[in-house]
Amino acid sequence: MALRCLRHLPSLLYRSSLAVTRGRPQAPAGCPALLPSGCRQRVHQVLLTRQLATKKAKGKGQSQARVNISAALVEDIINLEETNEDMQAVVEALKEDFSRNLSVRTSPGALDHVIVMTKDGKFPLNQLGQISQKSPQLIVVNMTNFPESTAAATKAIRESGMNLNPEVDGTIIRVPVPKVTREHRESLAKLAKQSTNKSKEALRKVRSKSINQVKKFKGKVSEDTIWLLEKQIQQMADSTAAEMDKLLAAKTKELLG
Repeated sequence: MALRCLRHLPSLLYRSSLAVTRGRPQAPAGCPALLPSGCRQRVHQVLLTRQLATKKAKGKGQSQARVNISAALVEDIINLEETNEDMQAVVEALKEDFSRNLSVRTSPGALDHVIVMTKDGKFPLNQLGQISQKSPQLIVVNMTNFPESTAAATKAIRESGMNLNPEVDGTIIRVPVPKVTREHRESLAKLAKQSTNKSKEALRKVRSKSINQVKKFKGKVSEDTIWLLEKQIQQMADSTAAEMDKLLAAKTKELLG
C-alpha cells in the first residue's frame, strides 16, 4: 500500500505547489480519482512533510526545518523504528561502558568483562578467574581453574586502559588499585572520549546501512521520497550523536571532579 501511494508523489508535489505557498498543502483537484482508496491521507502527510523540509533558511547559517515522516508510510521501504532502536542500542552500550569501566575508583566489577585472548578464543576475565577485593587497595584474580591463561589474563588487565599494573604470583594475579591522582582522572577522561568516538563510529555504520537500504528503492519511488528518508535518517543520527556528547560531558565532569 505504501509503495502504491508513494508512486503518485512526484506529480502531486508539483501540482500542490500553489497550495503550499498559501499555507497548508492540499491535494490537488482530482486527487481522489488518481489515488487508490486509503492513500489520500498518506499523500497528504508527505506533502506536509515536503513543505516543511524544503523551506530554505533565509539567512546563512540558519538550520532548515526538520523532517518527520510517519514510519507506517514508508514501512515497505525501511523500518525507521528498527533504525531508531539500533541507534539507541549504541547509546546504551556507551552508557554501560561508562558505568562498568570508567570509574575513579577501580572495583572488582570493572575487571569482570576485560576480554582475555586465549588459544581457545576470547573470554571475559570473570569466566576464567575468580575476582575478589582483598582490601581497598588490592584486587585479586585467582586463575587456579585455568592456570594456562594466567599470562594472557595479566596482559589483558595491563592493557585494559584502566591504568592497572598487575603482579603475578603463580596462578594468583594481584592488581593494586591506583591512587586517585589528577593524572589518573585525566587518563580516565581520555578513555571516555575514546569510547565515545568508537560509539559514534558504530552509529555511522547504522546510519550508512539504513541509507543504503533506502537507496535500493531508487527508481521504484520518487526522488523526493528518497531525499526525505535520507534526511530523516541523518536527523536521527545527529540527535543520537548529540545525546552521546551530553553523556560524555557529564562523565568527563564526574571523572575530573
